[in-house]
Amino acid sequence: MSCWMPGCPALSMCRGLAALPITGLERAKDLKTRLGILLHKPELAHGIGTSGKLQLGSRWRDSSREVLEWRESFDQLLKSKSGVTAFHTFLKTEFSEENLDFWLACEDFKKTRSKTKLASKANRIFEEFVQSEAPREVNIDHETRELTRKNLSGATSACFNEAQAKTRTLMEKDSYPRFLKSASYQDMTKQVTSRGLSKRSHT
Repeated sequence: MSCWMPGCPALSMCRGLAALPITGLERAKDLKTRLGILLHKPELAHGIGTSGKLQLGSRWRDSSREVLEWRESFDQLLKSKSGVTAFHTFLKTEFSEENLDFWLACEDFKKTRSKTKLASKANRIFEEFVQSEAPREVNIDHETRELTRKNLSGATSACFNEAQAKTRTLMEKDSYPRFLKSASYQDMTKQVTSRGLSKRSHT
């Protein structure tokens, strides 16, 4: 983020945020959000990054219709690459991005054709997301966790289906509604709407 005004009081704040570690940046989200509102600079409409406030930048312009479609259903959000990116950024602010990462890992896992790779990938996903005390443990019940563990003995593309479904439901019922109500998503929809009105006024 750059400052366009000589002697801008926000300059040192920007530099200070840039120097923070990733976890610090995540915790400074609210501060950066307030800073973005304070500055009101058009260039800030570009994505600030995974730990900042989501805005419509160049990568969003071609998918402005998608932005409005994300609120139609969770499926619509997951079908959109931009939607997944936006949702992932939001989940990072809630420290729950492991749920989406697990879901995406399962989607990729299902495309694996080699039985050897299938087994190694299954174990890697289980160790990272599913087993008790996993580094990025997802929130699933004990029965589902044990069922998934048993599935590893004869790994198939469906061995994570139950765990993936539980995680998807959790995101749809819990995180997704909060994402739609978030300031980031509301700002994005306002930008899309204002662009649409601007285009119509010039035709």
